Amino acid sequence: MNQAAPATARGIKLLVLDVDGVLTDGGLYFGASGEQLKRFSILDGLGIKLLADCQIQTAIITGRSSAIVQQRAAELNIAHVIQGREDKLQALQELLRQLKVSQAETAYVGDDLPDLAAINYCQFGVAVANAHSEVKKHANWVCQQRGGNGAVREVADILLQANNHYAATIAQYV
Repeated sequence: MNQAAPATARGIKLLVLDVDGVLTDGGLYFGASGEQLKRFSILDGLGIKLLADCQIQTAIITGRSSAIVQQRAAELNIAHVIQGREDKLQALQELLRQLKVSQAETAYVGDDLPDLAAINYCQFGVAVANAHSEVKKHANWVCQQRGGNGAVREVADILLQANNHYAATIAQYV
């Protein structure tokens, strides 16, 4: 990485992600028979796996409910998936109590106003590049990448760097 990771990214043990607009491009796609489709980035998926290899957990909190999200989470071994929750801060606080993780050990990535309270609550609040302007204003970090197009991977790389795992992770692939 060329840019230094922010100090607020140190000590993070849990990365919490919104789905639509963060793990996906935010578009809703429908097939001919009405089935819902979502596009996920392979870059983001590897980033989540690299974090898991370094004992940094990932969780999902989303306002919508979708079997596709559950399927993608299963592929990435994301054990904690909370769907259909409009109050994301309350869902986040419940998750942190359940996992016994503090807000100082938590990062949250969002893109729109329903994510704002959770972004403000966490130690490392992140907005994707195409996030609403108010979300960007409140975030500790604004990604260069758009949601669904590598933003989660960017955050994963930052967390790996801030927690001294980046060089060893890259070395595995050289």
